[in-house]
Amino acid sequence: MVKQIVERLEKVFPNKLELNFSTPFELVVAVVLSAQERDAKVNEVTQELFKRFKTPEDFAQADLEEIEKYINKVSFYGKKAEYIKKISTILVEKYKGEVPKSLKELSELPGIGRKSANMILYNAFGINEGIAVDRHVLRVSQRLGLTKQQKPEKAEQDLMKVVPKEDWGKFSNLLILLGRYICTAQKPKHHQCPLYDLCPSKEL
Repeated sequence: MVKQIVERLEKVFPNKLELNFSTPFELVVAVVLSAQERDAKVNEVTQELFKRFKTPEDFAQADLEEIEKYINKVSFYGKKAEYIKKISTILVEKYKGEVPKSLKELSELPGIGRKSANMILYNAFGINEGIAVDRHVLRVSQRLGLTKQQKPEKAEQDLMKVVPKEDWGKFSNLLILLGRYICTAQKPKHHQCPLYDLCPSKEL
């Protein structure tokens, strides 16, 4: 069933995030900004932000107030500015300005949890170390009967058992888009869903 899910969704959605980025570091910044915020708003903000700040060194040396000025249209911009400056400083001091390529190291960065680390690893480096389970992935996985867990970390463990490892990142990207546009929390568009005949929740 999982193989069919991936194959069908690939025909409908691109295997990528809707966040705009051109380097692994830009993706880290965009992911921090995307917490409880729409990707479209983040993309609007990063368009100017990445013209002014291009490297971890740029952010690490900047005043917090200047970073805030560029991102004040997103939710919780003050806390996010702190995270970005701290992350940048750590990358400069500990990783020679490079984004680390392991789940453990990424998860230890301020404002980056396991979900975000998985997202960055796959979309920046093509590395499958886990499955990024956000609210969309959790909801769609539950509706498809792939997990009954309510907590993302536990749902991830269920999914890692049934989804082939080479598809972990792709599976997450595709389910995020399905959940965002078709399998929505309220009034899911059942008859537009490419998984309709496979879904045990289609009559709910």
